[in-house]
Amino acid sequence: MKLDILVFAAHPDDAELSCAGIILNQIAKGQKVGVIDLTKGELGTRGTPELRRQEAEKAKQVLGVSVRENLGLKDGFFENDEDSMYKIISSIRKYQPEVVLANALEDRHPDHGRAAELVKRAFFLAGLAKIETQQEVWRPKALYHYIQDTWLKPDVIVDISPYWEKKREAILAFGSQFHSENMNTEEPQTYISSSNFLYYIEARAREMGHAIGVAFGEGLMKSKPIGINDLRVLV
Repeated sequence: MKLDILVFAAHPDDAELSCAGIILNQIAKGQKVGVIDLTKGELGTRGTPELRRQEAEKAKQVLGVSVRENLGLKDGFFENDEDSMYKIISSIRKYQPEVVLANALEDRHPDHGRAAELVKRAFFLAGLAKIETQQEVWRPKALYHYIQDTWLKPDVIVDISPYWEKKREAILAFGSQFHSENMNTEEPQTYISSSNFLYYIEARAREMGHAIGVAFGEGLMKSKPIGINDLRVLV
């Protein structure tokens, strides 16, 4: 299956928190989107890998993505090495996306920046014919990094106003991680399990939206300039 957009995420729920609105927006426009989680999030204080797998499947249904996979890299300890690189390269060549989204280049969680660099490198290497994976060589047209916990100035902000409530539903599919009426109160509280964290996610989306004159937005960063041939596409 060929995809229009392939989203890589260090942990299950990274995509939902950071670019679920963009995913929903592109799917509503008839595009095929997939999400590939690098790890099972097994080092998370709350929940279990199996529970998070179930939650990721639930979020997949909420978002309507065509593909949701997990590469099984080691949470907290994966490296920008050959084995990890080949897994990313193979995923890119398998789905041949036009656009790739990846974690923030710098963020509170060290896995995020490391995942961003890993995908950035694999994005280029996937286009080299002498790297053999028994697949067609493929290099997507664009790589963007979504913004996560740390404030980073976006290069692009996408209006996600029609999809805010659905984004919130996708986030709350991960009931083991985020505050909800049915959350397990016997497990330790964490930075992301407090109700304040969800207020922050909404505040960030409102801040991004305010910057472009809409209710809610999500920001993306690009390591290369964005090229256009008509100024009207920016209107």
